[in-house]
Amino acid sequence: MSIEEMAERTAIVADGGGQPLLEVEDLRVRFESRGRRVNAVNGLSYRLYEGRMLAIIGESGSGKSVSSRALMGLLPGSARISGSARFQGRQLLGLPDREMRRHRGADIAMVFQDPARSLNPTMRIGAQITEAVRAHGDVDKRAAYERAMELLQLVRLPAPERRFHEYPHQLSGGMRQRVMIAIALAADPKLLIADEATTALDVTTQAQIMELLLELQERLGMAIILISHDLGLAATYAHDVIVMYAGRAVEYAPASTLFAAVRMPYTEALLGAIPRLERPPHSPLPVTPGQPPDLTALPAGCPFEPRCPRAQDDCRTEAPPFTEHEPGHWWACYHPCEGSSS
Repeated sequence: MSIEEMAERTAIVADGGGQPLLEVEDLRVRFESRGRRVNAVNGLSYRLYEGRMLAIIGESGSGKSVSSRALMGLLPGSARISGSARFQGRQLLGLPDREMRRHRGADIAMVFQDPARSLNPTMRIGAQITEAVRAHGDVDKRAAYERAMELLQLVRLPAPERRFHEYPHQLSGGMRQRVMIAIALAADPKLLIADEATTALDVTTQAQIMELLLELQERLGMAIILISHDLGLAATYAHDVIVMYAGRAVEYAPASTLFAAVRMPYTEALLGAIPRLERPPHSPLPVTPGQPPDLTALPAGCPFEPRCPRAQDDCRTEAPPFTEHEPGHWWACYHPCEGSSS
């Protein structure tokens, strides 16, 4: 069955068969420098529907952030992008920068990992929010101020009237991230990409930000792409999950299906690294041996084979295809796990 057929089947679960908000087909991204070619994303395909949260999970270097930045037109000039990415039927890849700016922020917005780096340290919080408001609408200063205050209240920033006049260094990490979410929502985007948006936060603040994103998604009807290395977040908050390794999707399913019956050994390894209360105190976490493959010289076989405890001879000769083995559940493995979650 093709990826198109997979998406159509998933659509029944997602929204009763409506049109996708975002449709990504065979996305490939490579970087070329000094005669070296880095294959960062290798044939990623998925569909996302309104009001859904899709988690894209993987280690650093798996291609999850690069794939989202390709959608936003935020990759450097050395990037070579191919494939298709349609937002409400409109092709995003290859758009001139002037046209891409009409979509960036207005249709698709992004929240990055470190708000301290994303915010301008020399500008007050209010000025940065009103700047975003006025960039996407023809409004005067008074209307921009009122919209900024509305956004600060929407993201539940304490004492918004006072915070409006403060600088980023005067806010905590969680407050700064709320400001970044407010800026991202300035033009009422239909899709919000949260790129490791909670990684730099403590566990309590992380939960608060995720609950805020869920509340905003329900209230505003947004779709969300959650990019993370944390399968625990995906299990708790996402509707659907894509697990990436070495630039490829290696497992995909609705979250309830995937975590009930993990099939890809790499996904099982990620789950095994999550701390559990039932483990003896001070016991070391399971560690996946080895390192991710060199993206400039991917092996002929399965890229996870050198680190996989289930690898056999056929894994070394040809990469397993990404195939729907069970209804709605796709994986790329010749020797999958037995199906019980870790």
